[in-house]
Amino acid sequence: MENKPAEELSYDEAVNELQIILTALQDETLSIDQLTESIKRASELLESCNSRLTSTENEVNAVIQKLGLGD
Repeated sequence: MENKPAEELSYDEAVNELQIILTALQDETLSIDQLTESIKRASELLESCNSRLTSTENEVNAVIQKLGLGD
């Protein structure tokens, strides 16, 4: 099964997939090939989640500034 690009997933979908990958890593049931692919996918998902969090933080800060509630 082909994974959707990380950018096309919702934040919650990405986090859920990361949890699945983490569980598989902790169970130590992955082959070397699966491990490599899982690590790459986790990296993509983490980058996407981080980007979304940064974007959301910037948007919230902009609204706070617009409302005059900032420092």
